Amino acid sequence: MIQHASSLLAAPQAPPAPSRFVRLVRTFTFEAAHRLPHVPPGHKCARLHGHSFRVELVCEGEVDEGVGWLLDFADIKRAFEPTLALLDHVYLNEVEGLENPTSENIAVWIWRRTKPALPQLAQINVAETCNARCEYRG
Repeated sequence: MIQHASSLLAAPQAPPAPSRFVRLVRTFTFEAAHRLPHVPPGHKCARLHGHSFRVELVCEGEVDEGVGWLLDFADIKRAFEPTLALLDHVYLNEVEGLENPTSENIAVWIWRRTKPALPQLAQINVAETCNARCEYRG
């Protein structure tokens, strides 16, 4: 196959610019007590107990070229603080909407309260122990 001389002499094209899509993760903790009312009789989670919960808010999007970031971490904190205040050092079963406070229900509840103030929110992780967590992507 014969190539045209113009294609052989053309300047090499620069590789495409790398993506500026990023994921930010901001971690929060809260202490709370709960019990799970719908588990089978005798299940340990039916009894009142507590956890040191860890919540990760994952935000996604393109880096703003002018500022050099997707979001200020302080903005993530500011968006979540009102919700966090409702969870810390409480009996979760008494929080409206968390009458059955499984990790799954807590994640969805947090999403519904936080997403309007944080449009870049893409995922919420709720861990009730160091080796058990729920991931929710709305």
